[in-house]
Amino acid sequence: MSLITNLKERILNGGDITADEALQLCDIAAENRADLYEAAAEITAAFCPPVFDSCSIVNARSGKCSENCKWCAQSKHFNTKVSVYPLISREECKRHADANRNGGVRRFSLVTSGRKMEGADLDKACSYYRELAQEGGIELCASMGLLDKEELQKLYDAGVRRYHCNLEAAPDYFSTLCTTHTVEDKIRTINFARELGMEVCSGGIIGMGETPRQRVGLALELRRVKPHSIPINLLCPIEGTPLEKAAPITDEEFLDAVALFRFIHPKTTLRFAGGRALLKPDTQLKAIKIGMNGGVVGDLLTTVGSTLAEDKKLVESAGLEF
Repeated sequence: MSLITNLKERILNGGDITADEALQLCDIAAENRADLYEAAAEITAAFCPPVFDSCSIVNARSGKCSENCKWCAQSKHFNTKVSVYPLISREECKRHADANRNGGVRRFSLVTSGRKMEGADLDKACSYYRELAQEGGIELCASMGLLDKEELQKLYDAGVRRYHCNLEAAPDYFSTLCTTHTVEDKIRTINFARELGMEVCSGGIIGMGETPRQRVGLALELRRVKPHSIPINLLCPIEGTPLEKAAPITDEEFLDAVALFRFIHPKTTLRFAGGRALLKPDTQLKAIKIGMNGGVVGDLLTTVGSTLAEDKKLVESAGLEF
């Protein structure tokens, strides 16, 4: 029995794979893609309902971020052309939320630049969330940086039930991409959110110069935080950032990562996020069949995503309910 078949059968029977086995799977992925993709699709079909978990995000505060993440247009350390503005108005927030609720999107999140939201801005954002929670019809998420437990409690009390904080990259690679905070800083915030009863959304970005094994390292590190949702971003090189000339990965490398993440997280929502537009349409379709069963739909933060109608058509063509 091949390694792929052996590990697939163990997972289907309720077991897990070890870190060493995940790395072995990574090492043979490129030479066994058809078998790997087929096995990942079987795991997805066995553990995940045929439903695509949609969410939407709004760039609710943009630019002037103190952190030096090399991939990000919003860092004040780099000379990019990103729009800079304070927290959006209550009316703007409601307009976005209404549009997504009316479009059948399941989740809505405010995403803000900066190390974290705090003080008057956090209180104002919480007042937005309270109004949205009272209206109902859409689940509320937040992505507001490295909050402490008291700050997260304010969001929870306002109706936020899922918190997003990406680990971004494997621990042995993250420090080459950002020096103003650590993976452990992120995990501390995630643990606070979980202690308060929030669900966790945490993933990362691939295509930042990491090795395939380091992509597996990210997937393995995510086991520590047991996320309900794992966004898998594909780097969009942005002019002015240190990664603006990063070599793109191939569509096959992206699919390899999806399959490997599915082996490591058989029951978790794997979510399309930034960079999806860089993939060919048939690659996106194949990724859904292999394991991507969620997505950030519509426009993204500082890059253009796709229209809601296009996303619905893609999902339905893959045989999933939007």
